[in-house]
Amino acid sequence: MAKLTKSSVFKEQPTRPETPLEKTTRIVKTMVDDEAKQRHVKNTRLRNARLERDAHTPAVSEPVDRKTGSSKVTTKR
Repeated sequence: MAKLTKSSVFKEQPTRPETPLEKTTRIVKTMVDDEAKQRHVKNTRLRNARLERDAHTPAVSEPVDRKTGSSKVTTKR
């Protein structure tokens, strides 16, 4: 039986140059990923600003009826 060595079992695959299509795909993927990161940062910043604004805004004391536009007044009978 032949002696197994690292070079006889695992043959090194020759590397091929990057095609223009692969280069374009790689560049576009990085651009899309960068835009997604920027969008995520912007959404997080705006969400935090909205939550802070809502925390400092007093709550409405009486609910407003959507159909009539007037406040609901409940009476006990």
